[in-house]
Amino acid sequence: MASSSIEWTEMTWNPVTGCTKISAGCKYCYAEVMAKRLQAMGVDKYKDAFKIRLHEDALQIPYTWKKQKVVFVNSMSDLFHKSVPLDFIKKVFLVMNENPQHTFQVLTKRADRLLEIHRELKWPHNIWMGVSIEDHRVLHRLDLLRQTGARTKFLSCEPLIGPLPNMDLTNIDWVIVGGESGHKARPMNPDWVLEIMDQCKSAGVAFFFKQWGGTNKKKNGRILNGRTYDEMPEQYL
Repeated sequence: MASSSIEWTEMTWNPVTGCTKISAGCKYCYAEVMAKRLQAMGVDKYKDAFKIRLHEDALQIPYTWKKQKVVFVNSMSDLFHKSVPLDFIKKVFLVMNENPQHTFQVLTKRADRLLEIHRELKWPHNIWMGVSIEDHRVLHRLDLLRQTGARTKFLSCEPLIGPLPNMDLTNIDWVIVGGESGHKARPMNPDWVLEIMDQCKSAGVAFFFKQWGGTNKKKNGRILNGRTYDEMPEQYL
């Protein structure tokens, strides 16, 4: 586990590490860069860099937390990757089921597999399920998410690399928007952000603006319309 600088969570928990690219949003994957850096530092968990690895020992970690936590699950992987066995996914869900005092945020780009196996998983209120939607080419992930049994559903529009007009936000509880960061960051048009914010407002969906991104994300900050937007789902309030 590790405390996190990600604005919408408190900490990360990675029972799986490693992934493969699946869509345009993956092009400059921060997790891949970080995994290679950790491998170079000699961190055993990342000895295979960004290859898929399951970490059975990590399954016990949430049982040791004494205070309530908001936890991003698998920030360094995708729990619904085809190389992660269903039995292991069930083990991760059992841990989350048995620790209802914590809020677990799970995010995937593999919405098709999520839908395929969602009935084999238990979905209490403390498990929030999200999909990444970087542009209109992967908007189908939203519809797949909507069909799952997750109680709290969210979208992560980061890195936002294209407009997302006319989204159907029915049964979506939360939308996160953020620009890409890093030396090769693709630009994000402010109009795309404002359009998503207006859609959230019209649909009564919590809106969280994470960052403008760019080559210097700290300098660019996260101010939108003169303020920050840190809305969370009602389930969290």
